[in-house]
Amino acid sequence: MKSFPLFLAASLFSVSAAVAQQSPSTTTSRPSTSSTATAVERDLRIFADWVSEKVSKTADEIARETPRVTEEFNRQSKRIDKAVDSLTVEGKREYSIQKKRYGDWSARRDSLDRAARQPQTAQQAQDRLLGEKVVLNQARATELPDLYARFIETTRAQRRQWSSADWSNASAVLGRLNARYEQVREQLPLEERVRIRSWQGEFRTLEKARDVKGVMAE
Repeated sequence: MKSFPLFLAASLFSVSAAVAQQSPSTTTSRPSTSSTATAVERDLRIFADWVSEKVSKTADEIARETPRVTEEFNRQSKRIDKAVDSLTVEGKREYSIQKKRYGDWSARRDSLDRAARQPQTAQQAQDRLLGEKVVLNQARATELPDLYARFIETTRAQRRQWSSADWSNASAVLGRLNARYEQVREQLPLEERVRIRSWQGEFRTLEKARDVKGVMAE
């Protein structure tokens, strides 16, 4: 009779073990650190591409979508901020660089917007493009190569941010430069005349490219 309780206990233990083996264990599923890191790195790549696209646009192009650009920047940056700790040191540095690029571009855009609300006079536009006050119809022949060089350098550096008014002002300044050039060009050596012709052509090429881009964007 003493063996019966032992047999019963052994049977109950066996049943409990079998039930335990058949019962699935329940665990709370959480995103792994590696999957979070992969997602935020993907978001960073998208963000960097987006910033590069926006900062390369002209003032006229971006003016048509300014509110949406600001909203999109806030949306993407907030998404990355939530998981920024999952980025590598290099990733965090890249994120800071892209935010600074956008910030610098945004500040420059705001400055241009303010300037656009206060239109420049023809003389102010000329001073800005040439880097100094010049009476063009009195400029010496020897001064013209340097004036053309400064004009085209300013155009190269600022053209992506120019509005239609800026392009009109630049074209007018070039017209005055060209008028003076025609008056004194015989006083210049052939080499300087070739350089000036090259710069004249470069401006017109940039101007036409801008016009084509504007038509395609419409």
